[in-house]
Amino acid sequence: MKSRPLDPLRLDVAAMAADGASLQGQWPLAQLPRLRESCLPVADQAPPDVNWSVQGERRKSRPGVEGDNWLLLHADALATLECQRCLQPMTTPLSVDREFRFVRSEEEAEAQDIDSDEDVLALPRFLDLRGLVEDELILELPLVPRHEQCPEPLPLPPDEPLAAAEEEAAPHPFAGLAALKKDPSAH
Repeated sequence: MKSRPLDPLRLDVAAMAADGASLQGQWPLAQLPRLRESCLPVADQAPPDVNWSVQGERRKSRPGVEGDNWLLLHADALATLECQRCLQPMTTPLSVDREFRFVRSEEEAEAQDIDSDEDVLALPRFLDLRGLVEDELILELPLVPRHEQCPEPLPLPPDEPLAAAEEEAAPHPFAGLAALKKDPSAH
């Protein structure tokens, strides 16, 4: 195997797959601006790094056909988000394990992606691996972040006890119908 220098910001996927090469590293959250914008700033702490690793492979899909280029991606990060119940910060681990198969063109990728279980992408001349890692971590963010158990009890709105008492005192709207059903001569 011929060793080629690999740049994660201008990754030659075909060369990486042909060599069966791997890369790993860390990026500060500050270098992933879209992911950073989704997170809360944490006072007195630098945001944690994003850890990643990628492995290139060449796999034969059918006999007699040239092998496909594959990229196996793993990434981990900790995101500080706002709990939607208590509005307090919470730390959420994000983890990505994905396999990408690369084909020659956008049209081929679109046609094969519909019928395929794996992610099929068009083979670029160079791939921005940091952008791909950021995209995949953003997809891992919870839609509605919330603690399993909030650290502090949730405060009741100031008028909550009054509203509950009024609800108990008011007759049920269908109580009159129930009375008619029991005594048909009452109407």
